[in-house]
Amino acid sequence: MKISQKFFAGMVALSALMPLALLPGQAHAQPQPYNASQSAPRIEGFNIDEVRRLAPGVELNFTLYGTPGGLATLRIAGAARNLTLVEIDAGQYEGTYTISSRDKIAARGPVTANLRVGNQVASAVLNESLQVGVGYHSAKVMPGPQPKIERFNVEPVEDLSGGNDLNFRLFGTPGGKVDLAISGVRGKVILPEVSRGEYAGVYTIRNRDRIAPHSAVTANLRVGERVTSVVLGQTLQSAAVPAPVRAARSCNNCGTVEAVNLIEVKGEGSYLGAVGGGVVGALLGSQVGGGNGRTAAQIAGALGGAYAGHAIEGNSRNANHYEVLVRLQNGTTQTVAFAAEPGYRVGDKVQINDGVIVRNP
Repeated sequence: MKISQKFFAGMVALSALMPLALLPGQAHAQPQPYNASQSAPRIEGFNIDEVRRLAPGVELNFTLYGTPGGLATLRIAGAARNLTLVEIDAGQYEGTYTISSRDKIAARGPVTANLRVGNQVASAVLNESLQVGVGYHSAKVMPGPQPKIERFNVEPVEDLSGGNDLNFRLFGTPGGKVDLAISGVRGKVILPEVSRGEYAGVYTIRNRDRIAPHSAVTANLRVGERVTSVVLGQTLQSAAVPAPVRAARSCNNCGTVEAVNLIEVKGEGSYLGAVGGGVVGALLGSQVGGGNGRTAAQIAGALGGAYAGHAIEGNSRNANHYEVLVRLQNGTTQTVAFAAEPGYRVGDKVQINDGVIVRNP
């Protein structure tokens, strides 16, 4: 009996040291040790689509940007329940809270976001108002020493279109929280403390942003209830590198079209026209009067007909042409004739090569 009791006690002790047997198809879950070196989650941005009024049925749309793969929740002051945000893209969490008749939400009521990744949590307070026209929360001025901001800068980018990154860095009192307000960007941008007294972060420009090179950027450093603010003293866009100035080429035959004139040249009649016209005039004169009067009429008709025939033939030989007047770079002018419409206009840049006009490239 004593041997059986000792054997039973030994088996119980041994079973305590052995892992539990698993049922077929059942996996044994090994506890994951906490990794202290794992980087803490970060909240890079937190904003809301402001509404015109806070009333039952109105929707509050929140967006949070931070470490991907986490669980993001909101606590809205005066709301009857919390809100869980959905990660719609890597690091982008969105959610909508519909105001109920039980809620007592104020325009300046604080909204706290918590982003949990593993066993670590990052928090941020929305310092935007919930209602249009109310604006950002004003910083509280508390007695005692204020936080100090020693330096605040940005790495300018060549292009401020969507997808480009703005790298901000601020140096100041350690142990605080830093957020940025960028003109043309909804909400605030969070700068985490990457080392003692150094706060840094990257803002990726979105297509809906309206950022200009000289958009104002205000940084707020909060330590406890004390806040110090500073405005960025540089532009967000790097200055374009000026193109090298090319030496002006000397071009003696280059110039500008100063006038395009239509020239009409009257033609000259030949003796054949005069003879033909005189014969016709004499025949017509012979039909007028009698005796000496008829002879005089014939002579006058012949002379008039000869003149008219000469003029008619001259008119039929009239010729039109165009003359293009070009003022050269040396101040002189040169005229080039064209038989037809030349196709040049006043102000065109041209060259004259051996009496031929070509456009100046």
